[in-house]
Amino acid sequence: MAGHSQFKNIMHRKGAQDARRARIFAKLIREITVAAKEGLPDPAANPRLRAAVAAALKQNMTRDAIDRAIKKAAGAAGAENYEAVRYEGYGPAGVAVIVEALTDNRNRTAAAIRAAFNKAGGALGETNSVSFLFTRLGVVRYPPQAADADAMLEAAVEAGAEDVASTEEGHEVRTAVENVFAVRDALARRFGDPAEAGIEWRPNTTVAVDEEKAAALFKLIDTLEEDDDVQNVYANFEVAEDVLARLSA
Repeated sequence: MAGHSQFKNIMHRKGAQDARRARIFAKLIREITVAAKEGLPDPAANPRLRAAVAAALKQNMTRDAIDRAIKKAAGAAGAENYEAVRYEGYGPAGVAVIVEALTDNRNRTAAAIRAAFNKAGGALGETNSVSFLFTRLGVVRYPPQAADADAMLEAAVEAGAEDVASTEEGHEVRTAVENVFAVRDALARRFGDPAEAGIEWRPNTTVAVDEEKAAALFKLIDTLEEDDDVQNVYANFEVAEDVLARLSA
């Protein structure tokens, strides 16, 4: 298993579902807040906000909660001022890790991220210390039943996408970063809202990780993702299926 999918398919992780749900909602609200402040507070006229609202609805956030977050962001008073910050470093086995955060307190977030790396035996580096090992790209994902491979490829090309990978698990449409929301909207008009759409870091090469290091690496990723300020975590690891199965047991 490669470490390029924000680890949403790592099923070994357990925890209190209510707490996890609250963290997910907190992260979604931050993205909605930033998106609404960056552009118009109208999803129809703001592609990033439209994508954030769609992601929130897929997580069963209520319309009322979404509307409150947008209205709060649109009003200068009372809205948190989040800024996007990227952290980079090396985890166990020399795995490169990129952490994206939205924070209203850089010092707090930096201290928490540094502590997580240090505890895992890794090291937090400077900006751009590992990002050269990754490619930044836009990604739109659909479940396999949304369309057959030919139809998805045809629609994606017409929408301006660069590539499509279709497997039994679904369709992954890849785009230039600046085109991701336009491609998402074009595909949504034909196939409905996608399962996911956003901008990701994709590793150019991966590091094979044994069972001991994989356990430590997954613990680091869990710690990072549990932080309310952290939005996404990417890493360039590769774990054998039998190792993953044992860790999942």
